Amino acid sequence: MMKSLFLVLCCLWLAESAAWAEKITVAAAADLKFAMDELVSVFKNANPGAQVDVVYGSSGNFYSQIKEGAPYDLFFSADITYPEQLVTGGLAASDVKPYAFGRIVLWSGSLDASRMTLESLADPKIARIAIANPQHAPYGKRAQEALQAAGLWDKIEPKLVYGENIAQTAQFVESGNAQVGIIALSLAVNPELASKGGYWLIPDKLHQPLKQAYVITKRAENNALARRFAEYMGSKPARTVMIKYGFGLPGEGSGNQGNQGSQTQ
Repeated sequence: MMKSLFLVLCCLWLAESAAWAEKITVAAAADLKFAMDELVSVFKNANPGAQVDVVYGSSGNFYSQIKEGAPYDLFFSADITYPEQLVTGGLAASDVKPYAFGRIVLWSGSLDASRMTLESLADPKIARIAIANPQHAPYGKRAQEALQAAGLWDKIEPKLVYGENIAQTAQFVESGNAQVGIIALSLAVNPELASKGGYWLIPDKLHQPLKQAYVITKRAENNALARRFAEYMGSKPARTVMIKYGFGLPGEGSGNQGNQGSQTQ
């Protein structure tokens, strides 16, 4: 009787352990919102039963949370320096893996942004401009760098409203709380935003590269699903999705997708 009970308990423990191994929580930079949703959908189709939960936000905030023990298994950052710091601090279970280069654009839901440039932002008719908070959002930092390089920061700063992350920044513009914003190309090309207007691709010579990377966190050191998802990011289906959303890919010379000035969607 005791032997049978022991076997039942062992089976339950193994089942519980297997279920845990097939679940991961991903902390992802907000510029990945549409791309990551699609990536997870494709991954789940190929891995029935796998549970992949994604939380979106600013890379800087996620970095701080992971340092404090937040339960994330993978961290996809819009700035490679945050994963690098996790590795240095002994909080990662993998090397830093670059996965994309991001780009910033001008986008508006009410104006034809494809006919604008950064200089257009100085127009008195434009009263509110949204960017992500440069203190912890890499896209906000690159927006600030671009405005400073163009000699516009002092003129534009009084008009700025700051999103907590790049997705909230886009929401400010979409809702009309700002007339125009500097947002991620990966958001501007999504049908939800592309149908409302064009965008202007900000020359990448005006800011530091948005080199993005991920790590498996120390928490997921023995999580097989986390490693499978990390490997999947280098697959052809995953790379196809990333290209679809305007990301440049490491190893393809795509950190500089030309310095063309404008694009219409």
